[in-house]
Amino acid sequence: MRKRQAERMPARPDAGAAVRTHAIELRGEQVIYRLRRSSRRRSVGLQVDAAGLCVAAPQHLALADIEALLRQHGAWVLEKLARWRAQPSPAPLTDGAELPWLGAPLRLRVAPELRRSRWQAGELWLAVPPGGELAPVLRRVLQQRVRPVLAARLGIYAARLGVATPPWCLSSARSRWGSCNSRGEVRLSWRLGHFALDLIDYVVAHELAHLREMNHSPRFWSVVEGLYPDWRRARAELKRQAAGLPLL
Repeated sequence: MRKRQAERMPARPDAGAAVRTHAIELRGEQVIYRLRRSSRRRSVGLQVDAAGLCVAAPQHLALADIEALLRQHGAWVLEKLARWRAQPSPAPLTDGAELPWLGAPLRLRVAPELRRSRWQAGELWLAVPPGGELAPVLRRVLQQRVRPVLAARLGIYAARLGVATPPWCLSSARSRWGSCNSRGEVRLSWRLGHFALDLIDYVVAHELAHLREMNHSPRFWSVVEGLYPDWRRARAELKRQAAGLPLL
């Protein structure tokens, strides 16, 4: 069984993967986990991300077998969950809250009187109607803002690889920052906008490298290094910063 930390990116996610919530007792402790099944998986993977424990498993594997593996690795799971719970909680999303955006702090301002949200000198003024929720408005505005940024970085690194910019789309994944499937289609999480460009570039280079090697073999990492020589530092920094991202 492979045990992964949240920032490591699987080579080929299954767009049709079903996610269900389950509970299991591990060494006397009740643990809630999300189970994601995929027809493309050949093994069970564990990760602790911003929402807790997630288990990725092959479509055909019986739940009893999955939970037997969880019990076998119960000590590891409980240790990772304890570290996750010990992390400081992100600040609540309210008027005046601050979140990271493209390597700089971004102050949120709620402005019910505005017809459209606007960006202004390190602040984002959100047109949240009276009684409305801030989070959906914020997600929509951030997705719109990051799309051209990601498109530009894909174009730059595709040119370095010597290929056309592949078809791509935004995802809402919280820990799977990017993916590339066997058809050469790339998905990038809009939440990458919380990071500086150097970390975004690592994810972009990582996914484009799958156009050459659809795996994580030494040859794959050689392609990544050719595109982004500082990938080891960026991967470690991505892991460090991901722990404190807002839960949007």
